[in-house]
Amino acid sequence: MEFKDILRDLRKYKNITQAKLASEINFSLSTINKWENGKKLPGYDAIKILAIYFNVSADYLLGLEE
Repeated sequence: MEFKDILRDLRKYKNITQAKLASEINFSLSTINKWENGKKLPGYDAIKILAIYFNVSADYLLGLEE
């Protein structure tokens, strides 16, 4: 599974919108949208923030483990 799909699934599982996620982790809505559409990949700091926010490992976010 690709990062964009994993992020979308985690966000939907938590039942939040892209706008809510953007607000909670201090990124723009357009950045979240680009991540979920596969137009852009997050950097190291963003991966760390997302892993902490969703309580998953960075490896999980990157599709390296289930």
